Amino acid sequence: MSTIEKLLQTCITEPDALARNWNLTEEEIRQLRAITGVYPIRIPKYYLDLIGPDWKSDPIRKLCFPDLMEISTSGQKDTSGEAGNTKMTGLQHKYAQTALILTTNQCAMYCRHCFRKRMVGSDAREVALHMDGMKAYVEQHKEIDNVLLSGGDALMLENAVMRQYLEAFSSIKHLHFIRIGTRIPVVLPDRILQDPELIDLLKTYNRKKQLIIVTHYNHSKEITEKSRQAVKILLEAGIPVRNQTVLLQGINDDPKTLSSLLNQLTSIGVMPYYIFQCRPAMGVMKQFQVPLRKGSHIVEQARAQMNGQAKACRYVLSHESGKIEILGEWNQEEMLFKYHQSKYSKDANRIFAQRIKPDQCWLNHTDDIDA
Repeated sequence: MSTIEKLLQTCITEPDALARNWNLTEEEIRQLRAITGVYPIRIPKYYLDLIGPDWKSDPIRKLCFPDLMEISTSGQKDTSGEAGNTKMTGLQHKYAQTALILTTNQCAMYCRHCFRKRMVGSDAREVALHMDGMKAYVEQHKEIDNVLLSGGDALMLENAVMRQYLEAFSSIKHLHFIRIGTRIPVVLPDRILQDPELIDLLKTYNRKKQLIIVTHYNHSKEITEKSRQAVKILLEAGIPVRNQTVLLQGINDDPKTLSSLLNQLTSIGVMPYYIFQCRPAMGVMKQFQVPLRKGSHIVEQARAQMNGQAKACRYVLSHESGKIEILGEWNQEEMLFKYHQSKYSKDANRIFAQRIKPDQCWLNHTDDIDA
């Protein structure tokens, strides 16, 4: 049995197991069963143990426990037009320089705010199928200078499969680097601490092509001693670790919590580079989205408390038309935005003002964005 298989045996995957741990009522158990019938549950014991005694208000619990609001039909299954950017099963090409590959639909933990709830843990139809075809596509498109191995969680792959991906793409000369998207250092650091074969594999291919780990801390309680050790191992292997935080209601939506998280990340060598606006995904938006105006205030107040490295990150949203930086309020009715990355060349680096209502959490459809 592989390391990842052994570690996954410690995960809670059934509502009744949560009930035994937390003395839930019959009604709460019924609700959990209803939710997990739609969106699966998986919580490593390591992560579950981070929940404090005031468990109902604990941010860790909110990140991993199913909530009845997930059953809401509000929102979109595909919030940023991923279907339209899919060139073959599992490979997306939205931005000229980047190919995104959905390597798996599995995660060590199914985060309740996941914007790919439509597939993660349940539907494998979007997952990569043909390695040769994906490699050929990237080879043919010389404008692509990096590949992002994502999912699900790319470090959920067995080492032999990860080796196939790294071997295929590290051999492409016009690629500058390969990113690996993973929450493993946050939710299951023993995958790194207990698997020297994985680390040797990453070291080997990092010598051939620069690897970059892109991870996802949302609260400072996730920065544990084990998590620090896992990050240190990656850094000592010569692999930079960068972080994308999502601004989440009830988790990190105040300046002190957000600045504390990002400052602590820089102290362990993890460089923050995005604060993401939570997407209006079905099963997510009612529970976690923060209004744009409020979010802008939170981020700006947090920046004032951040060190120089932490405040270098950008506050962005991943829109159908591109990655749009949220610059802030322009006046009482409008906010300013700038395309950080754009799907269409006409939008490259474009700054625009948009009327934003006090409770508005997302930009309208592409056609409604002022040109």
